[in-house]
Amino acid sequence: MVDPAVSADSAAQQPQQPHQPQQLVFVYGSLKRGMANHQRLAGAHFAGAAQLGGLHLYDLGPFPMAVATDDPAAVLQGEIYGVDAAQLAELDRFEGVPRLYARQRHQLSDGRCVWVYVGRSQQVRHVQRITSWPPASDHTRPAPGPAPRR
Repeated sequence: MVDPAVSADSAAQQPQQPHQPQQLVFVYGSLKRGMANHQRLAGAHFAGAAQLGGLHLYDLGPFPMAVATDDPAAVLQGEIYGVDAAQLAELDRFEGVPRLYARQRHQLSDGRCVWVYVGRSQQVRHVQRITSWPPASDHTRPAPGPAPRR
């Protein structure tokens, strides 16, 4: 049996862990549910599906890249996750910030601010623009797993 007085006293002596607020991240490609790199969001809080304006999506083969546009009709479909500072730093490493992507703040139509990984227009100048990931013509990009037996 635990003595409540001892537990309260020992808890008071332990340093308080500061509460780390969740940062919202908008994902639109291989980090979405059911996609190849979703496991990198293990432990993150799924906050729902969302749309983000001002970005076009491009197919880079194994992953997509969002690039800012002035096109008022551009809307990107994705998912929102709440992550802590350590998860955000790990996502930065995975996304190749700042070499491949920049992590930028964008505002959703509901007013929430989210982080999103965005590329530069010169990175996609010879690449096909798409409307969703995986591209409509490719429904065969499941999460990686063991090779099928033949």
